Amino acid sequence: MMSKEHSDRSYRSLSFSGCGFLCVYHAGVSAAIKEYAPQLLSGAVSGASAGSIIAACLVCNICISRTTSLILNVVNQARSYTFGALNRDFDLMGIVRADLEMELPENAHILCSGRLRISLTRLSDMENVIVSHFNSKAELIQAIICSCFIPVYGGLRYPEFRGEIYIDGGATDNQPVTDEYTITVSPFSGANDICPSDADSASMLDLMFSGTSIRFTANNLYRLMVSLFPPSTEVCSRMCKQGFVDALKFLINNGLTPCAHCLTVQTNLLSTSSMQPTAHARTTRWKKSDSINSTDNKY
Repeated sequence: MMSKEHSDRSYRSLSFSGCGFLCVYHAGVSAAIKEYAPQLLSGAVSGASAGSIIAACLVCNICISRTTSLILNVVNQARSYTFGALNRDFDLMGIVRADLEMELPENAHILCSGRLRISLTRLSDMENVIVSHFNSKAELIQAIICSCFIPVYGGLRYPEFRGEIYIDGGATDNQPVTDEYTITVSPFSGANDICPSDADSASMLDLMFSGTSIRFTANNLYRLMVSLFPPSTEVCSRMCKQGFVDALKFLINNGLTPCAHCLTVQTNLLSTSSMQPTAHARTTRWKKSDSINSTDNKY
């Protein structure tokens, strides 16, 4: 049970890390939060790189299943090219822009101003910049494009935002937070609030990459690889499911959702139906309860 100070708080902010094609994990987390703890969406939602896409979709209340389908469509397109996203004929930024223009509502900039926080890296001095107010839908989309742009990987034409060149926000702040109550979400195992556990690994070494905690495990090495070179849609689907399960566990363990008993049963069923369940043991700054059978699957 969380302390009274925490339980009385009507909202907390969310932070989605940059993670490339692993953002499908964020989609699973978002689905669980929208379904079982929508009160968490009343505060600020931050994102870096691909995490800013999910953050924008959440703030604009875009259907998560639709968002997931779009991600899988990009994955399939990337995999259809020789060398995947590195193929010069594959226009990753163009695809992302077209999808955002199609899915975001015309008043997206109004919905996102003051709530969505996007991490950018200013190329001139490599300083981090957080933008949270947008004058138009086009400006909002341009901020997301800048946050997602990895030089060379994303193309040779550097994007601009308000007259300055910006690149991948994850280079300088991959896990933007507003305060100590920010719920951090990452598809990499580590000291994040919602993330895979990799409990089968004995590694105790945590690396910090621009604010994101990443444990030194074999699974994380694999995740780093597929963040740039997307795996099959089957693997992506498991990642999405993993995000959903990990989010449910966090919500239940911290008293952030009602009907904890029903959700515990549901989470256990989801966990045990996965391909490779392992023990789950992770310590975060949140107070944990013992109400859930901590099983976890890995990808």
